[in-house]
Amino acid sequence: MASALTQAPTAQPFPADFKPRDNPAFLLNGKLDTSYVELPVPAVGPDEVLVEIKKTGICGSDVHFYNTGRMGLVSCNSPMCLGHESSGIIVQLGANVAAQAEAANQKASSLAKSQNGDKESVKQVVGKRALEVGTRVTLEPGVTCRMCVDCKAGQYQICQHMAFAAYPPFDGTLQRYYKLPADLVYPLPDNVELVHGAMMEPLSVAVHAISNVGGMRTGWNVLIMGAGPVGLLAMAVAKGLGARKIIAVDINLERLEFAKQYAATHTYVPIKPEADEPRPQYTLRAAHDLLLSTETPARGPGSLDLVMDATGAEVCIQMGLNAVRPGGTYVQTGFGSPDIQVPMFRITTEEIKLKGGWRYGIGDYPLAIDLVSRGLVDLRPLLTHTFKFTDALEAFEITKNGKDKDGKFVIKCVIDGPE
Repeated sequence: MASALTQAPTAQPFPADFKPRDNPAFLLNGKLDTSYVELPVPAVGPDEVLVEIKKTGICGSDVHFYNTGRMGLVSCNSPMCLGHESSGIIVQLGANVAAQAEAANQKASSLAKSQNGDKESVKQVVGKRALEVGTRVTLEPGVTCRMCVDCKAGQYQICQHMAFAAYPPFDGTLQRYYKLPADLVYPLPDNVELVHGAMMEPLSVAVHAISNVGGMRTGWNVLIMGAGPVGLLAMAVAKGLGARKIIAVDINLERLEFAKQYAATHTYVPIKPEADEPRPQYTLRAAHDLLLSTETPARGPGSLDLVMDATGAEVCIQMGLNAVRPGGTYVQTGFGSPDIQVPMFRITTEEIKLKGGWRYGIGDYPLAIDLVSRGLVDLRPLLTHTFKFTDALEAFEITKNGKDKDGKFVIKCVIDGPE
């Protein structure tokens, strides 16, 4: 098993006042085969921090690995610790991080003394990115090489050397302790709970797709294909950023009802295909029916400026590309078959901007945190289930099934850190 680091910096000794406990971890050994094991406490390098994990959400990729032993073309061929949507509390600083924190502390003390002010209030201004032991943080769980042309261009999310938590061969965050470079942990505002801090990772995926890649502006009309966790978060981001119309599409009526109460202004259940109807013909007809049913013009004022697909299903992709206005933007985030037929003639002649949305990039985590902190995105309704660390297997089972044993449907399930 490997830690999520592309390089192994010189380890820092544990400080005298930090006594690490055991480090239990939830491991995937193979398809539907899990166990609890003890892992070594990670040794922290000078530019890293050690976080005690308090909350971890279950992602669709975690479920794919658990249920099938693979995700897409990637297989889990050796035991791997699951989880990458996490928040926690810093318990150790690397030497350089500690020096930065001390420098910020001294600067705040000096300013407070010269201005007869309070050191803590001054620190909020001059040292709010300075990390300290005890800081509550959310984790960005992918470490890049920082050297390749993509990293240098600011597109680190497509770095080919990415070491991503719970993506073979790298261990994830369902353990007591996890280390990261200091710039990949983000302090949580006082009004954001740790359990919602664990949801910043999928929220940042939605922020990246809607704001960063999609370029959404206030007053835009948005269509989201799929009302699962990422789709719902995309609706919330669109609403928080000032979308005029938000249409949610799904075949699950329960999810659509939730979407309407949560962030969508309109919902749509696709019509059924006719017998022997070719798929391209059906999806074009369904797109026209969607626009008619939601009173959305095909072009001009009020038409769909932005479409995001969170399903990966060919039928949804075709429908979305047929529904977006001429000159509009289409963002693909959902995984599907590697060979998808798309309406290329329309994409070309009507200049549809077809883009991929992969994880998150520069500015996405800070914007996600800000949207939640200011009340523009409410994560509370999405959190349907929480489990103790010792019940992680049950958490994976109900997430896989989509409903718990009482029949309540699952949107987001969060597992507590080890006690």
